Amino acid sequence: MGTMAGSVEEIGAAAAAAAPQALELHAVQHLGELRSAFESGRTRPLAWRQEQLRGLLRLLADKEEEAFRALHDDLGKHRAEAYRDEVGVIIKSANAALREIGKWVAPEKVWVPLVAFPASAQVVPEPLGVVLIFSCWNFPLGLSLEPLIGAIAAGNAVVLKPSELAPATAKFLEDNIGEYMDATAVKVVQGGPAVGEQLMEHRWDKVLFTGCPRVARMVMAAAAKHLTPVALELGGKCPCIFDSASVGGGRNLQTSVNRVIFAKWSSCAGQACIAIDYVLVEERFAPTLIKLLKSTLKRFIADSDQMARIVNMRHFKRLSDLLKDPAVAASVLHGGQLDAKKLSIEPTILLNPPLDSAIMSEEIFGPLLPIITVKKIEDSIAFVRARPKPLAVYAFTNSASLKQRIVEETSSGTVTFNDAVVQYGIDTLPFGGIGQSGFGQYHGKYSFEMFSHKKAVLKRGFLVEAMLRYPPWDEQKIAMMRHLYRYAYIRFIFTFLGLSRT
Repeated sequence: MGTMAGSVEEIGAAAAAAAPQALELHAVQHLGELRSAFESGRTRPLAWRQEQLRGLLRLLADKEEEAFRALHDDLGKHRAEAYRDEVGVIIKSANAALREIGKWVAPEKVWVPLVAFPASAQVVPEPLGVVLIFSCWNFPLGLSLEPLIGAIAAGNAVVLKPSELAPATAKFLEDNIGEYMDATAVKVVQGGPAVGEQLMEHRWDKVLFTGCPRVARMVMAAAAKHLTPVALELGGKCPCIFDSASVGGGRNLQTSVNRVIFAKWSSCAGQACIAIDYVLVEERFAPTLIKLLKSTLKRFIADSDQMARIVNMRHFKRLSDLLKDPAVAASVLHGGQLDAKKLSIEPTILLNPPLDSAIMSEEIFGPLLPIITVKKIEDSIAFVRARPKPLAVYAFTNSASLKQRIVEETSSGTVTFNDAVVQYGIDTLPFGGIGQSGFGQYHGKYSFEMFSHKKAVLKRGFLVEAMLRYPPWDEQKIAMMRHLYRYAYIRFIFTFLGLSRT
């Protein structure tokens, strides 16, 4: 027994020592092949980019059921939710990119001042090179393929590192991307934190990371070694301001509640960076809002299979611990049932948990919804401003003055009125955070721009030569320069002819 134990320990130690070397070799091989593919110019032609997008669309058409199964295995997502939030969104985005890419890649002519005559100028988008995409586990298909669309449309070679916490989807991507897209220029690399660390040891032309701030700091620190540009898509506590007085009752109120439930519990069980984190409402309207939330939840999510599950036991325990604080537990008005075996947490509504509790200081990222009451709905603006800038601010209101104040007085990645989360699917809007919720924007043309360099190109002829820019200097040359920088061409001519001193 002792000998066997010793042998196992020796084998384990040897494997642990060899693992980093194997990972390093794997990363170097991939990066070298991708760099060669990019440098050969194969990713630059418009036809290549279009073919990759068409391949992605074929993948989703041919393997839709496999994608649904993977998302169900990883997160318990219903096929309808999987299509609504991931598969359908990607199909829409890829089709939009195919439709618009010809315009995106076209050089943009820009104005040139008369002093530069004869000259022309344009801004030419060019691919960055070889880029690295880290996706997240909560929307493992969508957060992998949405940025991939932009990176490919921009003409880059790409490494996609899916989250190891969604292994079925990661395997789906690894098994299929190379079959439907150019395997020499688009690669999927699976693995855990060690693989991510090894990838970041190398120089990339850009890195996009979607995840939590803790890991984002490590990504930025590693990228700094090579001065690699980084885009971060994080999250934060996205508030929802519920102005019951202006929304009114009847259909408007019910529709607003429907949309709150969609944005809190129907999108990956609240495990979404843009999910509503908490609701702000006036004290006098809180009972009505809570009553309607409860009744609507019973209709929408009567069966457990209508809502995704918690991704793993670690996150289940994290969410469970939020409710263990006695003061927080006392604020639960609805739900709160936990099923560790199924990794399921019942939709939970809390009223005024302590503001210094973990549930109100940390991003919840789960199916727990605190409702915070204020005296006047206008007080909610100060409440939001006193906290870190969120990825999104939501407000249900018909008050034009409140809408204006929210836009002007709060700062967030996006602001959405009378709905929530849906801004993610609108390609003409940039998606991204500000401050602690991240930086860098993508979706639609913004994805293309995220992975492109806007190269300035100026072309001049030899017909005119302005000698005033060369020494020897005198006051007349200085005066002429003053006029040119103000575009005061008539005064320039007079000074040039010696007809004016100013």
